[in-house]
Amino acid sequence: MTTFVDRVELHVGAGNGGHGCASVHREKFKPLGGPDGGNGGRGGDVLFVVDPDVTTLLDYHHAPRRKATNGRPGEGGHRSGQEGKDLVLPVPDGTVVLDRNGEVLADMVGAGTTFVAGQGGRGGLGNAALASARRKAPGFALLGEPGQARDVVLELKTVADVALVGYPSAGKSSLISVLSAAKPKIADYPFTTLVPNLGVVTAGSTVFTMADVPGLIPGASEGRGLGLEFLRHVERCSVLVHVLDCATLETERDPVSDLDVIEAELARYGGLEDRPRLVVLNKTDIPEGKDLADIIRPDLEERGLPVFEVSAVSRQGLKDLSYALGKLVEEARAARPAQESTRVVIRPKAVDDAGFTVTRMEDGLFRVRGEKPERWVRQTDFNNDEAVGYLADRLARLGVEEELLKAGAREGDGVAIGDEENAVVFDWEPTMVTGAEMLGRRGEDHRMDLPRPAAQRRRDHQAERDEALGEYEDFDPFE
Repeated sequence: MTTFVDRVELHVGAGNGGHGCASVHREKFKPLGGPDGGNGGRGGDVLFVVDPDVTTLLDYHHAPRRKATNGRPGEGGHRSGQEGKDLVLPVPDGTVVLDRNGEVLADMVGAGTTFVAGQGGRGGLGNAALASARRKAPGFALLGEPGQARDVVLELKTVADVALVGYPSAGKSSLISVLSAAKPKIADYPFTTLVPNLGVVTAGSTVFTMADVPGLIPGASEGRGLGLEFLRHVERCSVLVHVLDCATLETERDPVSDLDVIEAELARYGGLEDRPRLVVLNKTDIPEGKDLADIIRPDLEERGLPVFEVSAVSRQGLKDLSYALGKLVEEARAARPAQESTRVVIRPKAVDDAGFTVTRMEDGLFRVRGEKPERWVRQTDFNNDEAVGYLADRLARLGVEEELLKAGAREGDGVAIGDEENAVVFDWEPTMVTGAEMLGRRGEDHRMDLPRPAAQRRRDHQAERDEALGEYEDFDPFE
């Protein structure tokens, strides 16, 4: 059974906003109670938060769909709907959040780091909030906005000071088990280690973490073995330790060629050229291993690599190794730039910025894009004529009609507000008269009763097609 997962695809959805309420206060002896519909509650957000107690993404592997709660709708009596609860998803330290195209959205390093993956939809206004001096009793309310939904990829990159790299069965797991309190699986066959293991090592006054990365083989950077799957765990490590097996039973291998192969794979993966290296010649308690270590040590030292001969079984050379690693870790920590507090950058929008664009498409359709128009369309109940009229008034006040005229739009042309997938398309008719004076009974707007030339043309065209199809069906070729 899988117990460690370091990459998952997750679908998250924020909560939808609650709808506003259209209500009129009714009470005995108070015939003009006025509108009292409350606002809808805001939907809950989806947040990723680094939790030091979480070490794997296993929970999201089994349940890859997560959604925050929706906001409650408003009610009469000026009662606003309850806001939805935020969905907090704990992730391990070192988790990277990416979109489906591989673009990094957030690098989650440090306990408490938070990233909002989905914004909850805002609640719709009730008719009490929409009332004005000219529109005293609105017969409609605004709909709640849908919460933001997206697919994200979570990748865990181990946060450790030292990474042990090498061929399978080189003794990395044995080494971390004697240097720290970690208890990884140890056996005498390749690929015993299937997941990275972390251990805490104490060397004098220096305490650092060590990661045992699953064994690498030629072609690891291209996906062979477990290399590509776990090479990402080496990225954050400050020091790389090559563990070389001096007592291997494979006659076609030797420690120097193993080192060259692993270095070639690290170079192909990229981004690790500046990390200090250290070589550990393991299994020197065996006579053949000690003899081989004495032969290859001068060659490794000529390359400028510090070399340590150790044995995880007899524990010889471990103290010197731990202190040398502690020194390198301290130097790496001292070389890091000082941690600066995150600055909050506020970029307010210009006061006179209408915030929308009008573009004429190749098919003659005029597309309106902008935060305000698109939000207003999402919040409009198109089954209520008064709500549609209110939307038309808002768009006219924003200046959409003026921009359509400048772009060459004529009466009856198609206008789409929003992106291609969620756009609302309607026949444009320039508004000659706007405002509450066009209202009839609650929920009605006289402008919705006017004839629509483009809609009539479509109905006439459809009728002609139906008539032609009917004549074709009645045609008998054998007559």
